[in-house]
Amino acid sequence: MDINIVIVPEAVRLAKAETKAQVLGALADCLGEVYGLDAGDVLDGLETREALGSTGFGRGMAIPHCRDSGVRKPTLAVLKLDQPVDFAAADAQPVSLVFGLVSPENAGATHLHALAAISRLMRDEAKLQALADAPDAEALYAVLTNQFLRDAA
Repeated sequence: MDINIVIVPEAVRLAKAETKAQVLGALADCLGEVYGLDAGDVLDGLETREALGSTGFGRGMAIPHCRDSGVRKPTLAVLKLDQPVDFAAADAQPVSLVFGLVSPENAGATHLHALAAISRLMRDEAKLQALADAPDAEALYAVLTNQFLRDAA
């Protein structure tokens, strides 16, 4: 299956945040800065989705997501937090790795496929360990792109 998720090195960052709201703000700022989106609109979308229920996936991961008319393909930003943040995750564990996904407004199945690809990554123990061990954003990007390229093959 071709996932076709847009991710560039500048959208993978180490970040400091103490609250879920700060994490969502950092994601929106990153997505706006890197992909030319309106950070305020992205933040509104992320907060609206989060109000429906936590996107804390479990195992220290979260996938805040929304849709936006400013993208043509699912677009990703990834933050590795310097300290875990309470995200009201399903397993009650704090989050240290956050995948911010923005998909086109009319990308129903494509959006779901992108979410599924990210969740598959989170179920792979070796990949989780590699992400946890990544010392910097460059190493984190390498782990992520190797996974998504392999899945798209």
